Amino acid sequence: MALRGARQGAAEHGHRITAAIACHVARAGGTVDDLTRLLLHPDHEGGRHARHIAVRSGQARALDYIHRVWASASAAVTSTASLESRQHAHEVLAALRDRIETTPWPGERGRTALRVLRAHLTFAEIAGGPLHHASERQTAEEAGISRTTLRAVYETVLKPGGWLRRLRVGHGREGSTWYISDGTTSRHDVPAALSRFRTTQYPPDPALEEWHTPETDTGADIDSTVIGRLMGHDAFAHHGLGSTALMILGALRARPSQTIGELVRSASVSRATAYRTLRRLADHGLVHHHGETWSLAPRALEGLGETRPGAVPDPSAQLAQGWDAVAQQYGTLGVGAHRRARHAAERAAYRALLDRVAEHRSKAVVLVRDGRQVLVPPPRPDEVPLSWCAPGGRVLDPVTGRPAPDWRVATDGRLILITPADQRSYDELAAAHAEALNEWETAA
Repeated sequence: MALRGARQGAAEHGHRITAAIACHVARAGGTVDDLTRLLLHPDHEGGRHARHIAVRSGQARALDYIHRVWASASAAVTSTASLESRQHAHEVLAALRDRIETTPWPGERGRTALRVLRAHLTFAEIAGGPLHHASERQTAEEAGISRTTLRAVYETVLKPGGWLRRLRVGHGREGSTWYISDGTTSRHDVPAALSRFRTTQYPPDPALEEWHTPETDTGADIDSTVIGRLMGHDAFAHHGLGSTALMILGALRARPSQTIGELVRSASVSRATAYRTLRRLADHGLVHHHGETWSLAPRALEGLGETRPGAVPDPSAQLAQGWDAVAQQYGTLGVGAHRRARHAAERAAYRALLDRVAEHRSKAVVLVRDGRQVLVPPPRPDEVPLSWCAPGGRVLDPVTGRPAPDWRVATDGRLILITPADQRSYDELAAAHAEALNEWETAA
């Protein structure tokens, strides 16, 4: 007799082994029939989980489980790269960074998605490969956004676009397991119902250089390393400079001295947004205007604004003296600290809850017999005392002393409820419970 936690852990372990075998067969060019013969072979140790399902729930249920595992493994193999060495992993991440930097990210939601994706790329670089672990709170703190915005970006942009795939949901003190890829699904095929996702602004007449394609269609080129370094500052919070300033700074860092038309393409912003953002950055002395081109101030990426030599200072301009000073002007100073404090409190409360749940678990009773430790199963709340048992499998009501018509005693001494709406036997109830548990474990 094994405890419920041990049974669940064994089932999860068996499922992971089965999934690993399915991925190996898929990489080797095998088929689902090859996988089925391999797992159901009585001498193959790796197929114990599938054979246990066949014994417990029937051959059809086991075959259905194998087909689901095969479908997931095939999708994972076709969308992932096999890393041969650590150097190969760094090359894959470098190529992914180039792909991110040359992909248009139009609209406010697209720019927020870039911040989240850049945070995951940082975690992947630390982990040494596309497979990495990160929690929602950790990612939100790194990207400088709220968890609500983070979840919206996950579901509307990054997951449908093929940029991120959650392989395992985090539990306890472990973060979720993620795999970052190059966005194989076209972003324009993502069913984003938000009109802000792509710009719809066009010049009103040919005199203003009207064009017939979206402004942010091609030519994206930014330095995502700068964005990853700056996006956690309070100055780039929602009510501060925002994500648009990050895109402008990243674009000017990648290619200095750009015109408005070039920034529209490289930073994936509309012409009006580019003018508005550049004006705000110029007021802080972070960018300079030379004729038709714009460039960064010498120490702009440090948050220090400088007046261009020979320029007439604007009386309304307030030169930046650090990112904290910029955040102070916009009233966003301390937003990140408050977010981290709230997340720390939520983590502490969750861990305290886990500890309280663990305290209520009864300790296992072990007997030593012939030098072996034998686990004594704890009493179950549905086991029927002998004083309640009546002839014919009926149950005596402990209050009235009369047989209860809706209750029966199963063959293993446990109490089950039989109602007119559910006349299944105990074996049928146990099989239905095992089937539901198996489907839940497979989905999880």
